[in-house]
Amino acid sequence: MSALGELAALRKTKGTKDTLSPSERGDNKAAIFFLAPWFIGLGLITAGPLLASLYLSFTDYSLLEAPSWIGVENYLRMLDDPRLHNSLVVTFTYVFVSVPLQLAAALALAMVLDRGLRGLAIYRSVYYLPSLLGGSVAIAILWRQIFGTNGLVNQVLALVGLEGPGWVSHPDYALGTLMILNVWTFGAPMIIFLAGLRQIPEMYYEASSIDGAGRVRKFVSITLPLLTPIIFFNLVLQVIGAFQAFTQAFVVSGGGGGPADSTLFYTLYLYQNGFRSFDMGYASAMAWLLLVIIAALTAANFFFSKYWVFYND
Repeated sequence: MSALGELAALRKTKGTKDTLSPSERGDNKAAIFFLAPWFIGLGLITAGPLLASLYLSFTDYSLLEAPSWIGVENYLRMLDDPRLHNSLVVTFTYVFVSVPLQLAAALALAMVLDRGLRGLAIYRSVYYLPSLLGGSVAIAILWRQIFGTNGLVNQVLALVGLEGPGWVSHPDYALGTLMILNVWTFGAPMIIFLAGLRQIPEMYYEASSIDGAGRVRKFVSITLPLLTPIIFFNLVLQVIGAFQAFTQAFVVSGGGGGPADSTLFYTLYLYQNGFRSFDMGYASAMAWLLLVIIAALTAANFFFSKYWVFYND
């Protein structure tokens, strides 16, 4: 049968009530059966609590009593909350400083590993471990000990005659230690960068070598432009993850965001309002503000990506 004949036959059967064979209907039922747990989890664990928090953000809810509707009062309260403003400053500083440094470290190490080292799989596993462990309570406790007054950092400085401060207990340095911890968890973006480097055709580098290009020129004119989609992908993921950072600040500061609120991440202040002050209505409003901030920054990243991301179209 010709292609036109097949198309005509499809059009005739398009409006019929039953166009699927029994085996195809059976496959659909099996797919629905296996996907059912995911859909149930989506409704009960994700969508349900999400809609509930939206409702609670317009209420006065203490977890101990029934919520009472107060309209947009929680959102107006944010305008006059100095600790919330400070937590936003701390969080934005953390994100805009640590994320670029983390991506730079990940890219640098990926380029080193891309040179065909022996035992590459072992190196990749070792360098990926910080990404798995960096958000854990154990590493946060270890970090607090390393940067404490008598910690490893100050012990090393003492060997050369320098006396270091209590890094995690000083308001000028405490946030910096958390930034270093975030930079240290470069394993996941490094693996993605390494995969991207492996996809760049070698002929580009060979042609540039014939033209006399050096390593820096090759990196700027070939590697960096062709990696921009990978950089963009890692940037979006790491920005979202950095805004949601909580464990490190909670453990290092003992849950208070100190010293002097210098490590008061937005998520930590949200936790304090919701589970210490039992002001769950205000905490829900804060959660939705965080959602709006992350969505706005993600949208901005996608908008500006057309000016610097090269897709080889």
